[in-house]
Amino acid sequence: MSTENLNKDEALDKMKSMVKDIKTCMFVTDFGNKPLSAVPMTTKEVDKEGNIWFFSRLDSDHNGDIAKDNDVQLLYSDTSDMEFISIYGKATIETNKNVLEEFYGKMDDAWFNGVDDPNLTAIKVVPKEAYFWDNKQNKFVTFLKIGAAAVTGDKKGDIGEKGKLNL
Repeated sequence: MSTENLNKDEALDKMKSMVKDIKTCMFVTDFGNKPLSAVPMTTKEVDKEGNIWFFSRLDSDHNGDIAKDNDVQLLYSDTSDMEFISIYGKATIETNKNVLEEFYGKMDDAWFNGVDDPNLTAIKVVPKEAYFWDNKQNKFVTFLKIGAAAVTGDKKGDIGEKGKLNL
């Protein structure tokens, strides 16, 4: 696996692409306690600045965690395509009606009573650093390449790339 650290626009494009493809992450909060608090969250949007948006309930535990400490870790994983990205950032809870209306869709009615639900909030995560692992091929091809490398002893086989995203 080759290492490719990306900077600025290239890093932002890579992060946006991976987050949009994977869509659901484990949203980790409350770093000061063990075990860490982690909940599955679906990404609503990655905006042009690279901020990552989610919806949550005002009375949720993770909103309470963010109010105490806004450090968050987003862990995205797509095992079928062997793509992974870990994003550390700072979160804020937004209640601005324009923001809520911009991201609200019919599917959100499963969790909320419409865009006017007083419990509806948006979480904005501003990424500070990220790391990615992208194997370029699906799991089957990757395992074949790993198997071939084990048989031939070739440790330089191209099974993908990893790196830091300098946002």
